Amino acid sequence: MIKHMIKLYNTLTRKKDEFKPIKNKHVGVYSCGPTVYWNQHLGNMYAYIEWDAMIRFFNYIGYKTKWVMNITDVGHLTSDEDEGEDKMEKGAKRDNITVWQIADKYIKQFKESMKLLNIKTPDVLCRATDHIKEQIELIKKIEKNGFAYKTKTGLVFDTSKFPDYAKFARLKLDKQEAGKRVKIDPEKKNPWDFLLWVTNQPNHIMQWDSPWGKGFPGWHIECTAMSVKYLGKNFDIHTGGKEHIPVHHTNEIAQAYGAFKNKTANYWLHNEWLLINNEKVSKSLGNTILASDLVDKGIDPLAFRYLVLTSHYSQGLNFSWESLKAAQTALNNLREKIAEFKKSKGKIKKENIKKYKDKFVSMVEDDLAFHQAIALIWIIIKDNALSSKEKESLILDFDKVLGLNLKNTKKILIPKEIEKLAAERQKARKRNDWNKSDELRKEIEDKGYIIEDTPSGPVIKKI
Repeated sequence: MIKHMIKLYNTLTRKKDEFKPIKNKHVGVYSCGPTVYWNQHLGNMYAYIEWDAMIRFFNYIGYKTKWVMNITDVGHLTSDEDEGEDKMEKGAKRDNITVWQIADKYIKQFKESMKLLNIKTPDVLCRATDHIKEQIELIKKIEKNGFAYKTKTGLVFDTSKFPDYAKFARLKLDKQEAGKRVKIDPEKKNPWDFLLWVTNQPNHIMQWDSPWGKGFPGWHIECTAMSVKYLGKNFDIHTGGKEHIPVHHTNEIAQAYGAFKNKTANYWLHNEWLLINNEKVSKSLGNTILASDLVDKGIDPLAFRYLVLTSHYSQGLNFSWESLKAAQTALNNLREKIAEFKKSKGKIKKENIKKYKDKFVSMVEDDLAFHQAIALIWIIIKDNALSSKEKESLILDFDKVLGLNLKNTKKILIPKEIEKLAAERQKARKRNDWNKSDELRKEIEDKGYIIEDTPSGPVIKKI
């Protein structure tokens, strides 16, 4: 029996920790999901691809998993803290539909994006508005334990009662911008105290009765309430973007202490951001790209998944159309290799399979290094000591983790129009008309195909 030594970079300790599950061979994972007031773009989907591959890897090495992801459809204010408009109401005004329609519209878009990128649906995909009762019950516990007080804005968490409030994010509270929050609620004991339940917004569309008055939950309480409901008061892994560290996850940890006197998750994993041409993805910059946009451009969304997996979640990714084009070419080449291997005969030696499987597992066990696993596939393809059947077996086995859907590889049909252009180019080459040849090559590339000149003749491939 193989003993696995999984190491994960834990934001709690700021180092790679050996992963030790609470229950043997079981992993409970909670991922901060989307706020469904607008489309989820490639920058959002970057994280979900990484966490999906993590879940697949745990399953691959024999763990049972329970993956829970929230959907925020109330309470997330535009500041990410206690000020600004609720993002859901802002989205409803923008699209001129109700907040409930906004939620349904963008949940559908999120699910469609997951399907295009071959992200498995979490075991539990839970909406905040379906769990108001659980949030109220959790807030009651926090209040009963003496961690909350009332102000004109609602019920507020008293961070002074939690000595380690600043520890997780290594906050310098004395240097925090206190002015803004104090102006919003001068009754706050500390500027960084945060709302558990909001009662001072009578025009807010989504409101519920509570012991503290009619209102709605603060953003942070939903994740603690839902993670605990589905995974228990102590679970294994909590994931999210690095932007969640200083506010959202800091406040989640504080809430758990206030309610249970302990942290909920043992390992906190945070992904870096996807950039587009070295700029942060932002709706205001107009550089958001959706998974469906790739389809419209004739690009396989799984090429984006491949590109994501060539990066490390903690380093992020600088996206460009050039890098995506290269990923599409690499993925198509990989598919062609699998198609070749399927036609070939050869024996499978257990020792050859074991050697590479062990390498694959040891790579990914080291803080989810999927980028190294992708590189290993190309090493396998070039290894002349392996039979074609061994290569096929190994790559399809690894794809259980990578999720590139290589098992369903089909021969790429080249349109007759492209074949005709390729034939014209070949004639131009024979008569040494290199200008015409280059012109036709460019036309073929503009239509989404490339030509590789080989000793046995030109080979057409989809970009």
